[in-house]
Amino acid sequence: MSMLMLGLACAAGLATAAPAHAAGTPDAAFKALYTQEWAWRQDQFTADEDSHPGDPAPHLPHVDADTQARRQACWQQVADRLATIPRDQLTPADQVNYDVYAYQIRSLLDDQKFRTWEMPFNSDTAFWSDLGFTARSHIQSLQGYRDYLSQLGDIPRYFDEQIANMRLGLARGFSQPKVILQGRDAYIAGIAAAQGEANLFYTPFKQMPGNIPAAEQAALRAQALQEIATKVIPAYTKLLQFMRDVYMKQARDSIAAYDLPDGKAFYQSQIREYTTLDMSPQQIHALGLREMARIHQEMLDTIRQTGFKGSFADFLHYLRTDPRFYAKTPQELLMDAAWIAKEVDGVIGQYIGHLPRERFAIKPVPADLAPFYTGGRGGPGVYLVNTYDLPSRPLYSLPALTLHESSPGHALQMPLAAEFPWLPDFRRYSYISAYGEGWALYCEYLGQEMGIYKTPYDRFGYLSYQAWRAARLVVDTGIHAMGWTRRQAQDYLRENTALADHEIETEADRYIAWPGQALSYYLGEMAIRDDRAKAEQALGTKFDIRAFHDAVLSTGSVPLPVLNARIDRFIADGGKSPYADGKAADGKDCNCASH
Repeated sequence: MSMLMLGLACAAGLATAAPAHAAGTPDAAFKALYTQEWAWRQDQFTADEDSHPGDPAPHLPHVDADTQARRQACWQQVADRLATIPRDQLTPADQVNYDVYAYQIRSLLDDQKFRTWEMPFNSDTAFWSDLGFTARSHIQSLQGYRDYLSQLGDIPRYFDEQIANMRLGLARGFSQPKVILQGRDAYIAGIAAAQGEANLFYTPFKQMPGNIPAAEQAALRAQALQEIATKVIPAYTKLLQFMRDVYMKQARDSIAAYDLPDGKAFYQSQIREYTTLDMSPQQIHALGLREMARIHQEMLDTIRQTGFKGSFADFLHYLRTDPRFYAKTPQELLMDAAWIAKEVDGVIGQYIGHLPRERFAIKPVPADLAPFYTGGRGGPGVYLVNTYDLPSRPLYSLPALTLHESSPGHALQMPLAAEFPWLPDFRRYSYISAYGEGWALYCEYLGQEMGIYKTPYDRFGYLSYQAWRAARLVVDTGIHAMGWTRRQAQDYLRENTALADHEIETEADRYIAWPGQALSYYLGEMAIRDDRAKAEQALGTKFDIRAFHDAVLSTGSVPLPVLNARIDRFIADGGKSPYADGKAADGKDCNCASH
């Protein structure tokens, strides 16, 4: 189906979905609206590392300017239709769905209005590397391989549209800053230079399912080599030339979001998208400073427990330079991460009642991504540990990192939400950063109660990670709203956390290139910890930690005000587990009382 047809299908579908009186009940009108829009939305974006696993789509999405205009028109139409549905006449469950969906549509519309598609990459994520996650996925069927080959053939058209979009951004000063671009072409160059079976995109053909006949496998492999030679490598070569000869030379010198076109409004929209809150940069900056002062005192107390006699700066230098705190081999780092994850596995049932069925693997970050990648990344089915530059991967931070990225963090929360059939798909498979990152950061806090931090150094690693996330409130707003330089951001992280220099550099560039995203973590954790304190005080001896965590996790990914309301309801229900009577959080049968 062409993108024009998809755009028209969106409009036609919405026309049958609303207004409410035309579709029976308000609940029916609402369900028709979100069901049709969600189905259409799936064709608008590529799969990435957080996507629900499955066979690849046969084509890449269209992303050209005309398509972007149709997207904006569609989501505006959705917003207009949504406004005609009386929220107060919906069932309680659909009122929650309404609030989550309204937030999603507003965020999608904001991105279209500010034309964020003209800057389709940052220092952490890029359209050209997202395709690599599809290449590394496990294809399970003959049709999946055929669709994958079709997708490879679509790369030249897709890249041409992205290049045209980036030219539009350059023309109006909406680009990534020059300062974060150095070395970002290395991944593209690597794909362009890799011939034949050495190319990343050949990966799915190295080990194919046994149920595909040998002759069919041989034909698919031959076609893959042809597509790589004639489509993939030329497309990456053309993109590499554009990045080196045009983008990296014409990109902006400023690093602040405020300096972009309509920059103040743009940055505020990013704050709203990533925190789900209406806070100003100044409010967030002041909060960050207060929290940093509190955490710093805890760090000083922990240093005393180690017996170290020097200053705070001396202790940080000691941590960054003493070999005892660093793995000697990548395998050692992976094995330590696996040991910690297994320790968590032994106690997790004491803290969460309803656990996901899906397990996760522990793997190294792929070598082509590792130099600019975070220390670790977790999601459905996997916990990636960055084994690049081992002197920047301290073992005293590994327990907190593992709690965040594996279980009970991302590798638990995301697949668990996908296993909730009573939630609509737009809640099961979407990711709201303030909730997802807030939960994962809260899991680091929970590690204290779970007994995961064995030594004062482990605890200092945890506190350093807390300081790192609180520092983001200061640094992100400092960079984008208060005129901070890149050096100021790096110095603040270096002076207040135990992060290694390499990670400080990659993290500061991440905040420069991705305005607002870094704010989601600490604000999300604060919301969960505040909700827990409120529930503990209100329920007293009736408070059950497993029931509380089940209530938090039962929502799927939601805006923070929706989570706050869910915990208010949890308190009003006497602290009862959302699964205690075999009902889901919205009252529907879930056959889950035994979990």
